[in-house]
Amino acid sequence: MIAEESLIKELKQLETQAKAFEVLVNTYKERLYWHIRRIVLNHDDTDDVLQNTFIKVYKNINGFKGESKLYSWMYRIATNEALTFLKQKSKKLGIGNSELQEKMVSNLQADVYFEGDEIQLKLQKAIATLPEKQKLVFNMKYYQEMKYEEISEILNTSVGGLKASYHLAVKKVESYLKGG
Repeated sequence: MIAEESLIKELKQLETQAKAFEVLVNTYKERLYWHIRRIVLNHDDTDDVLQNTFIKVYKNINGFKGESKLYSWMYRIATNEALTFLKQKSKKLGIGNSELQEKMVSNLQADVYFEGDEIQLKLQKAIATLPEKQKLVFNMKYYQEMKYEEISEILNTSVGGLKASYHLAVKKVESYLKGG
């Protein structure tokens, strides 16, 4: 893992910025891709949101004060970009957020980049029924195996609140999978 402090310093200096940004993208693009993908579900949409995320990071790196870890800051940007993207998409299609979630999950079967089996598809359908915050917490904890402290930093929520959200999300997903 790269030394975060030196990378931030290099990102903020004009002479080293381009090379440092390349290192940043190469270091985080895959993790951010999968984080975004679990929110927007579609490969092409994920690529768009990922690109927007890195543009925002690049434009705002000088405003980064180091009050959180760099990746936490980037995850927050990626999360906000993904949620904004979904809001715009549902508005453009003239449907509500839950309708959009259903549509996206049903489109997963046709997505050539979706490698899951029936169980994965059913799990995605279950996750799509969760409220936004529970969905984010579930994805970050279940898929990315993040610690509550990391999620807390990204979503700006208490660890206790996150544990409750995750617990509720797990119960709802289990209930959905059991057909209840």
